[in-house]
Parts: sequence; C-alpha cells; structure tokens
Amino acid sequence: MKLSLFSDYSLRVLIYASIKNGLFQLQDVSQAYGISRNHLAQVVHRLGQLGYLETRRGRGGGCRLAQLPEEVRLGRLLRQTENQPVVVECFDPVTNTCSLSGCCRVKGALAEAMTAFYASLDQYTLADIALGAQREEITRILLSTLS
Repeated sequence: MKLSLFSDYSLRVLIYASIKNGLFQLQDVSQAYGISRNHLAQVVHRLGQLGYLETRRGRGGGCRLAQLPEEVRLGRLLRQTENQPVVVECFDPVTNTCSLSGCCRVKGALAEAMTAFYASLDQYTLADIALGAQREEITRILLSTLS
C-alpha cells in the first residue's frame, strides 16, 4: 500500500504542529520540509475542516494543533486523508469489470489486509511519533530553519 502525498503531508504538518506546540505559519512548515506552500495550504485547509488544526487568518494569524497529540490516532487520520480507498477494481461495483468477481478471494484478502493496516496504525498517536524518544532530534531538524 502506498500513501498519497496528501496523507504524507498531513502527517508532516501535524508532526510540525506537535513540535511547535503553538502558533505557526504555513511558510515555516514549507521551509522545514522543503514542500510547496501551495500544496501545504490545501493540506492545512483540510486538516482544519477535519478538526486537527485551528487556523486563523490575517495579521497575527497562523495555525496550531486543535487536539492533544495523544488524541490523534494515525489510523483515523489516514482513513480521513486517503482518497484512494479502492485497492483493486473489484472494490468498486460501479467500475468493476473483472470476470472473476464473486468467485475470487482476492477482494476479501485485501479487505482483511487493509483492516489490519489501519488497526495497526490506530495503536499509534501523533504523540508517539512526534514526541517520543526522537523529539529533540525532530525539533532540532524542523525548527532549525526558523533561525
């Protein structure tokens, strides 16, 4: 399974927000990761809609984490940011043209694997990946661009 860039960037923005632990600007995240500000604007907008970020416009504005890092489950986040839930054609009855549909066990096996994938990620929080043992190193790397 390959995550979309949107999900990848969503994780990166939330890691940055956890480390920053306060208001930050989109440009700060863009510089920290070397990612286009335009791509990040779309990600931040969606994360705001989903309730992960609080965003303020205008002078003195910016973004901040809207939930505690311990409350953000990675599996749930990725379910909400992945726009490709269909792994193979037979998952979508509208576009399915597979002649084996109904007698093949691939669909069931892949559905089981996807369920296990997300269940595994549900065991981890944003705090686990951003604020654990590597926190100092992550902080040094991400916030060094602000100097």
